[in-house]
Amino acid sequence: MRQADNRFERSLGTCSNKFDKVLSSVMKLAIDIIRPKDPQFSTIHRRLQSPRFAPYFDKCIGAIDETHVPVTVPTEKVVQYTGRKGITTQNVLAVCDFDMRFTFVLAGWPGKFYLVDSGYPNRPGFLAPYRGTKYHVPEWREGPAPRGKKELFNYTHSSLRNVIERSFGVLKMKWRILLDLPSFPMAKQSKIIMACMALHNFIRQSGMMDDLFDLCDQDENYTIEEGTSTQATRGTTRFGDEDENMNQFRDWIANGLMFARS
Repeated sequence: MRQADNRFERSLGTCSNKFDKVLSSVMKLAIDIIRPKDPQFSTIHRRLQSPRFAPYFDKCIGAIDETHVPVTVPTEKVVQYTGRKGITTQNVLAVCDFDMRFTFVLAGWPGKFYLVDSGYPNRPGFLAPYRGTKYHVPEWREGPAPRGKKELFNYTHSSLRNVIERSFGVLKMKWRILLDLPSFPMAKQSKIIMACMALHNFIRQSGMMDDLFDLCDQDENYTIEEGTSTQATRGTTRFGDEDENMNQFRDWIANGLMFARS
């Protein structure tokens, strides 16, 4: 805030007041723009129509992951917000579609599913990869092609799910304030995160020229390393019973991918 004070040659109080007004306006935008384009999920995204994914991922409606945003908290809440890296962060769980737009629709849709990583159990509405099998995109770049149905499934799954990691990467590289939030009250820090996501969606939805989005569009495996969700949450596991029907569904997809490959 003090940088704005110096740049615009206005008092710190004036800059703070204007910041609050703009933040409130962008929060109103967030209500309209952080949601699915098609609330009924009645169409199949064009990327899923590729022979590489169809028809096995026709019911997929997005990807879910978490990212950590450094925050400043009151002394009495430091322990509560301190992560495994020893800094205070706010854990942000987000959903995005295959256009790299954040949607924040956390409730499952009947017959549809989100892609999640191996930290989540394979449950209705959430399709996870096979555990104990190579998964993340960088691992495939540095090693041999997938062998066997589990590796092929994980490779295909990871190629689609990395849209959430790329979305987080673009978000944090574009809005550098998220790398070190000012010491505002917690509620205001949360609003800043939401506002940045709303502006992210606005840029993406309006078709503006944007270098970071262009890089992602040119290479579906391009990932911005700094600030991605993979770095923040890899190793986090949420224990829970896996659903046998979802396991059978995963096997059906894996078998279908192997058959299509042969």
